[in-house]
Amino acid sequence: MHIPAPGTPIPQPQADTGAALPQRTGAPQSWMVRVADAKYYWYDPLVEIGDKPDIRDPVGRYLRRMEFELDATAARRHLFLAVSRPRVRFDIAGALHWGFFSLKLSLPLLLGAERRKDGVTVELKAPFGAKLKKPTIAMTESFLTLDWGGPVEVLSVHDLLRIYAPAVQPPGTVALVGQTHDPEARLGRGRLPAMRQLREQAGAAHDTLLLVLGVQVEVNCAEGDPAALPFNTDPLVADTLLAERVDLIEAALARHFEGGQARGRQRGERLTAVQRANQLAQYTIDLALPPACGSYNQLGSASAGAAARHLLSCFIADGQAQVASMPLPTVLKAGKS
Repeated sequence: MHIPAPGTPIPQPQADTGAALPQRTGAPQSWMVRVADAKYYWYDPLVEIGDKPDIRDPVGRYLRRMEFELDATAARRHLFLAVSRPRVRFDIAGALHWGFFSLKLSLPLLLGAERRKDGVTVELKAPFGAKLKKPTIAMTESFLTLDWGGPVEVLSVHDLLRIYAPAVQPPGTVALVGQTHDPEARLGRGRLPAMRQLREQAGAAHDTLLLVLGVQVEVNCAEGDPAALPFNTDPLVADTLLAERVDLIEAALARHFEGGQARGRQRGERLTAVQRANQLAQYTIDLALPPACGSYNQLGSASAGAAARHLLSCFIADGQAQVASMPLPTVLKAGKS
């Protein structure tokens, strides 16, 4: 880690073509990074559909909407985690069972490549505008369609478990960390080489999900956040500054979850230049997923223990992100008076 002495010219990181260089502050910075929003997408059906999905069909509309949402992230500076989970499918040969006087529904499942029989009981919630007390159900191995006599809901098997499963599901394994920003929008169209390779490695025993993260960076600096400087509020300049921050966050998360495998992809000169330009002494990442991620809130990997929250202390040294897990703060319960 290197913080230039006062008055030392600060080297500027190489920006994308056409991007303007931000105005810099002269004081050291530290960052606090938190998850602003997060959303899961089941990646496998998106790749397997081939041609454009049929929007006349509810499942086709679901897949098309997922394509649009992922295409939209290609223009934004979001992060994504490729999360591997044990393969699960609906058992279309099995029977569905409704609970008496409730929306409790028992569904048969098939687990793993060996298609081991299992099941889950969930309690559905009727959407606004529902005209039926219980929906009409259509089921494929991957999707559940609920026709409420007006609104029609489509849930993938992973949506159902994530939203409605009564207990926390097994942790997901983070296999890859990347950024969504891509002029070619390859991620949402199933053409990103790293994701193709990952799916091949996962094989028939695992499903691949994308967890798209928007992050919020709080800057601690004696001269304030450079993003608030008038010159840096220009959209092109602001995007350059955001790209620098996201590059360092990606590098740290990749180092945490991928371990040594991430080193070959990290651009050491870029990381060092960004660290020096921002005079970044240290940054903390608080990776905790919002309630919308439901029972899929635990993440881990071969190099990171599974947890619902990862609190990481990070800095850049020798062109690499150096990361250490921090103990979680203790929540004190109020005593009885």
